[in-house]
Amino acid sequence: MQPGLWLLLAAQLAGLHGSSVLQQAPGSILVQTNQMVIMSCEAKTSPASTRIYWLRRRQPPSPDSHHEFLALWDSKKGIVYGQNVEQEKLTVFTDAVRSILNLTRVKPADSGVYFCMTIGTPELTFGKGTQLSVVDVLPTTARPTKKPTPKKKVCHSPNPVTQKGPSCGPLTLGLLVAGVLLLLVSLGVAIHLHCLQRRARLRLLKQFYK
Repeated sequence: MQPGLWLLLAAQLAGLHGSSVLQQAPGSILVQTNQMVIMSCEAKTSPASTRIYWLRRRQPPSPDSHHEFLALWDSKKGIVYGQNVEQEKLTVFTDAVRSILNLTRVKPADSGVYFCMTIGTPELTFGKGTQLSVVDVLPTTARPTKKPTPKKKVCHSPNPVTQKGPSCGPLTLGLLVAGVLLLLVSLGVAIHLHCLQRRARLRLLKQFYK
């Protein structure tokens, strides 16, 4: 039986339960289309020669929601790929006790949960999984800015000493000028009437003493 088919069947029967033996990182990834993604899986207690397998459960509502075998690194054969895996965009390599999964030019169809796994006797050990979400446009977290409410202006008398706020400008000045002119006109009329009354008195006095 092909290794890929055997692993698919074993994963379906065993179920996925995260183990402290396999430390998988990161827990989740949100990335934009056509970017690169890197995941790692470290075997804490297993020997360095232990094979670490990579599986994927596609994100609903994909019709392929089963666990599919992606790839593993074999010290003799190199990378062993599963069926229908795009080999040009997926790479697996190891350093000491870690297995590194590298995905390039990811698409929304690559979204899902990625698991690493080791095969024991007889149990299977799984990592806790990495949730990969690939979107065309990343969601923004910036809050909409509120426009500041304009403050109401308070009019003050145009006194250069005590003035603290904006004055009313031409309207106030116009009223002040009109008031001054009215006072001047009133004063001129009063003076003119006073002069006329004085002249009239002088004429009466002259006529009385003739």
